[in-house]
Amino acid sequence: MSEYTTTVGLEIHAELKTNSKMFCGCKNDPHSATPNTHVCPVCMAHPGTLPTVNERAVELVLMVGKAIGGTLADFSEFDRKNYFYPDIPKAYQISQYQYPLVKGGELGGVKITRIHLEEDTARSQHEGEKSFVDFNRAGVPLMELVTEPVIHTAEQAGAFARELQLLLRTLGASDANMERGEMRVEVNLSVSKTDTFGTKVEVKNINSFKAAEAAIVFETKRHIETLEAGGTIIQETRGWDENKGKTFSQRIKETADDYRYFPDPDIPKLLRSDRPDWSDAALEAALPETPEKKRIRYAALGLPSDQIEIIISDVAREAFFAAAVGDDSYEKLTKTLANYFITDVLAHLESGERVLDRAHALAFRALGALVLEGHINSRVAKDLMVEVVFDGADAKALAEARGLVQRSNADELIPIIDEILAANPTVVAELKAGKDAVLQFLVGQGMKATKGSANPGMLAEIIKQRIG
Repeated sequence: MSEYTTTVGLEIHAELKTNSKMFCGCKNDPHSATPNTHVCPVCMAHPGTLPTVNERAVELVLMVGKAIGGTLADFSEFDRKNYFYPDIPKAYQISQYQYPLVKGGELGGVKITRIHLEEDTARSQHEGEKSFVDFNRAGVPLMELVTEPVIHTAEQAGAFARELQLLLRTLGASDANMERGEMRVEVNLSVSKTDTFGTKVEVKNINSFKAAEAAIVFETKRHIETLEAGGTIIQETRGWDENKGKTFSQRIKETADDYRYFPDPDIPKLLRSDRPDWSDAALEAALPETPEKKRIRYAALGLPSDQIEIIISDVAREAFFAAAVGDDSYEKLTKTLANYFITDVLAHLESGERVLDRAHALAFRALGALVLEGHINSRVAKDLMVEVVFDGADAKALAEARGLVQRSNADELIPIIDEILAANPTVVAELKAGKDAVLQFLVGQGMKATKGSANPGMLAEIIKQRIG
């Protein structure tokens, strides 16, 4: 086992889901097919233009802070972070430095340092020897969350990033699709044999959870091998090369002094106490059920953790399932619905041909109840699943119209069973000889003869009785 301890802190940016950009009225649509169509003098940094704060973006960051149990600032302000790059026309980025909106909190067992709000940069695109800049993304509201350096494995880092993505989607704060750049992960990593942190290296250009985990594994190995060979780790910013599966040096890491932060003189200070709709009580009342609270609720209804994670991993799907379970559900019904949802409903969704409509959730609940009450069996439920879940059909009416209501009347089933036994004398002889496995074959024949409407348990009992 290595004598070194890896320490990781994450910086995660997420584009917020607002109608307009952070400091102007342009449409927040950075993925528009036509470059430079959602721009104006403000986000293009024309002389004399003044920024106006997007209040919805502030509210979303406060909601995230409330969800993780952070301390929400009363006083906050925006700062200018000065640096030159072709995708930032002002030569500074409006961000927050000394007074972020949120401090502290915890998510997935990882302590949070701060969450602040800033504007995104434009997007540079390089084609051969030419470079192009699309300013549709310039000025998009960007939340930055910084963790404490308390992560020690690649798996823990990946789990945290996935949990943050789920939280942002649950709150409606961001779609957080990493492949579209709506959520970006930066890794700060060091290794050390002592309690003192080693030299920190930042890794950027990470566009997937898998890549973030791979970058941590690679950098840990690189640091240890360098130190063991007598070398020195340089504090720098490195990029991640997905094709090569390795990091590469980009530049010496800047410090806060290099950015020459100072309060933006064009933006008024924010005082949360002046806004009743930003009070703790108002934010708490508007806060949707968080993923962690959903886990607790479903666990209390008897669902195992692996099923819970599948259900809550998609916000729209979980909303459908929650509507089906309802507030008055009980353990047996919840488990039945969960089994059908995961094994049958999701299979149809993954084909891409079907979508869920919450209006049909109660029809799905009724289908599960019919199975539990013995009116239909599981095979019939699966056959009716598509019509009930995706079209909202009445399961009971369908079953009755098609003669699929479960038959448990022995007087009705005995003649059917006698015909099956007469047609399969060899199987009957094997059963009489003690070969119990063939019983399922005879039950299957009974299910086939009744088009799946017979109670399989009743069939088995009658078969045993008839062969004496």
